[in-house]
Amino acid sequence: MRPVVAEQLRLMHVHAHPDDESSKGAASTAMYVAAGVDVHVVTCTGGERGSILNPNMDRPDILANIAEIRRQEMEQARHILGVSQDWLGFVDSGWPEGDPRPPLPDGCFAGIDLDEATRPLVRLMRSFRPHVVTTYDENGGYPHPDHVRCHQVSVAAFEAAGDPDHYPEYGPAWQPLKLYYHHSFHRERTQALHEAMLARGFESPYAERLAEWTADPEHAARITTRVPCAAYFPVRDRALLAHATQIDPDGPWFSVPLDVHQAAWPTEDYELATSYVDVVLPESDLFAGVRGHRDLGMPLQRAGGRT
Repeated sequence: MRPVVAEQLRLMHVHAHPDDESSKGAASTAMYVAAGVDVHVVTCTGGERGSILNPNMDRPDILANIAEIRRQEMEQARHILGVSQDWLGFVDSGWPEGDPRPPLPDGCFAGIDLDEATRPLVRLMRSFRPHVVTTYDENGGYPHPDHVRCHQVSVAAFEAAGDPDHYPEYGPAWQPLKLYYHHSFHRERTQALHEAMLARGFESPYAERLAEWTADPEHAARITTRVPCAAYFPVRDRALLAHATQIDPDGPWFSVPLDVHQAAWPTEDYELATSYVDVVLPESDLFAGVRGHRDLGMPLQRAGGRT
C-alpha cells in the first residue's frame, strides 16, 4: 500500500473478484485519481474459480494457470486505473450450478465465518483510512455468493473500523464517512443504451435482455448519486480489456461504440447507503459533504447523517 497523505481525499472500493474494479465504477475511479484522490482497491478473492468468458483465452494452458493469470490481469488493470490494491487472500467460491444448487466448496470466501472474513478488511480500513467506501448492495449486484459476502464483509468492516472496542489489535479506530453501493447494470441505463443504438441504426445487443427484464421502479429509486465521468470511459474500457480471460473484445459490451456510451449514459451510478456527514440528495460527487471534513475520522463519536 502507498503511504497515507493526510491532505488527500481517500476512496476505497471493495470488490469480490479481479475484473470487478474495472466493470463497476472504473470511470469514476479514473476521474478521481486524475483529480488527486488516493484510490485503493480491495479484492476479496483471487477469482480462481471464475469461468473463462473470452473464447480466445479458453485454452488448457490458460485454465491450468488461471490464478496467476488473473493476478497478472489485475496488475495491468491497476496500473491503467492508477490505483493501489490489496488482496484479502480468500478463495473464490465459484458460481454454484444445478437444481438444487450444490454446497459451497470448503474454505471458500462465501462459506467462511463472517468475523474471519471481516478482520483483514478492518485492518486495511484503519491503515488506509478512507473517507468513502464503495461495495455492492445486499444482493451483491447479482447473486454470486462472493458478491453477497463482499457486501456483508464491507458493511461489517465499515462499522467496526470506527469502533475502538472492535479489533483493537489493528490499530487506532478510523470511521469512513460514507458508504456507497454500486448500481452499474440497471434497467434504466440499459434501456438508454438500447434506444441510442436503435436511433443510430445499429443493432442493439440488449434487446433480448430487456424483453426478459421485469421493471423494478423501487430498485431504480435507490440510486442517489450519479457521477459524471464520460471523459474517462476510454480508461474504463482499457482496464476492462486488461482482464483478457473475462472480457471478450468482440462481445456485447464492445459492440456499443464508445460515443454511444458517452452520449446515452454519461454517469456511473451509486446508492448512498450510510453517511456520517450531512448530505443533499441527489448527488453528483461521492465526496459531497466530505470535502469540508477531509481529515476527519470519528473513532469515538459518529456524526449524524443519512443512514
